[in-house]
Amino acid sequence: MRRPARYRYSARFYDLISAEWPVYRASRLAAVDLLAPRPGQRVLDVGCGTGLNFAYLQRRIGPTGSITAVDASPQMLQQARRRTRSQGWDNVQLIEADASTLDMASLGKGNGFDAALSTYALSLMPSWSQVVSTMISVTRVGGRIAVVDMQRPRGWAAVWTPLARLACWLGGSDIDAHPWTAVESSLADVHAVSLRGAHIQVRTGSVPEDHPPSSGYPPTTPTPTA
Repeated sequence: MRRPARYRYSARFYDLISAEWPVYRASRLAAVDLLAPRPGQRVLDVGCGTGLNFAYLQRRIGPTGSITAVDASPQMLQQARRRTRSQGWDNVQLIEADASTLDMASLGKGNGFDAALSTYALSLMPSWSQVVSTMISVTRVGGRIAVVDMQRPRGWAAVWTPLARLACWLGGSDIDAHPWTAVESSLADVHAVSLRGAHIQVRTGSVPEDHPPSSGYPPTTPTPTA
């Protein structure tokens, strides 16, 4: 999960220093468009950070839908809470927990989530493949999963590789993790988008009927923060 200590002081300024608008916003829009949640649906956001995905999801699910957002950093969740309060979104539940140990099945009660996504968070987690497996297991059959993350730029953009590696190092991400491969290997109807000289990769897919349930997750009691 995001390392809580890493964002202790930067969380308040994260949206300003993260190059969101010039670089990373387009991938969030692409992921939500491919995820295509509908009004009234339930969405799980793993590694939600300051809640930068929320507005794009809210446009789709409306007030009758809901967002369950998980992050390990209390400082990042504090910013997410401020965002939800300022926008008047009362359909967002914020959970302070490490996704690699959280029993997310307790969150997806009933028929599970209709969709789940993780943007720029899985490459921070050594056990990202297990986290993706759990995201899939708590999403209903036919539901959509989206993963957005980074790799080394390619082709003409390879000249920016040192800068991309530095940005990932500063943020604690593994630029060579490639967590979207779990979507490609586990889901059906996979769609791929490559942006910013292939530096940013977006993958979405549908949960198949024969996907096995995940296992090996010690139950952890989630701590609601909103």
